[in-house]
Amino acid sequence: MTAEHAPRPGRTWETTVARVEVAVPDDAPDPRPNRATRRALARTARKAAR
Repeated sequence: MTAEHAPRPGRTWETTVARVEVAVPDDAPDPRPNRATRRALARTARKAAR
């Protein structure tokens, strides 16, 4: 059985989380939906067309 390895002291606290805010104008077009959403919309449209 091997002993559990502990990281260097303070090593786990060196990670920083950066949060960047981006201003989007009100008249900007909506972003394109992701692939899963597009597929779900297409599936719903096919069911409604029957």
